[in-house]
Amino acid sequence: MRMMAFAARNYKELVRDPLTPLFGVGFPLVLLLLISTLRKHVPNEVFPLEQFAPAMAVFSLSFLSLFAGMLIARDRSSSFLMRLFASPLAASDYIAGYTVPILPLGVAQSAVCFIVAFFLGLPVSGSVLAALAVLVPVGALFTGIGLLMGSLFSEKQVAPFSSILVNVAALLGGTWFPLDMLGGTLKSISYALPFAHAVDATRGALAGDLASAVPHLWWVLGYTVVAFAAAVWAFRARMRSGEA
Repeated sequence: MRMMAFAARNYKELVRDPLTPLFGVGFPLVLLLLISTLRKHVPNEVFPLEQFAPAMAVFSLSFLSLFAGMLIARDRSSSFLMRLFASPLAASDYIAGYTVPILPLGVAQSAVCFIVAFFLGLPVSGSVLAALAVLVPVGALFTGIGLLMGSLFSEKQVAPFSSILVNVAALLGGTWFPLDMLGGTLKSISYALPFAHAVDATRGALAGDLASAVPHLWWVLGYTVVAFAAAVWAFRARMRSGEA
């Protein structure tokens, strides 16, 4: 109950500044609309909408790292966490309290991407629900990475590190172009990271091919567990040192 009370407080902090979540939704949507417009004038399109829409949904979730990182870093800079350290909450409770209000935001972002894609010509099917289910652990992955950054870095440092993460996730995730264009070495590096697997899992789920999506999803889940374990470790270290 104490963790849920902390999560409720964090939800209020998120909605208090609606511009940040709106940017996380609006920027990928602008890109989706722009690329969809360009597709009408390019004879050999790089991605059909069935592949580009799920890639943009994953791209939108990468901004959750910024929201999570800024939220926890802002609390550290305001000494809010120093006062909370006197409570009986464990480090895992704090991390869960930051995660709970962020994940619904990620689901909403993904849903908006698909709704707009419907108007652009994406076929309406039940497989969209499967894609949304796959995107939940993807959102958790970016949230965990953001919480790790927020536990390690200051508020001013989180923004540039999040920007780097967003760009790396887009480039090495195959959002803008097929990974075959990168060559063997960079493609291997891309699939050693979770971002390409997140995009491929979402595309497979949207196509109704869950058999191809599940192996990629295991990669995402593995990285998510590592990200949250590292975030809990970093946060616990802050608690033990007495420094927020």
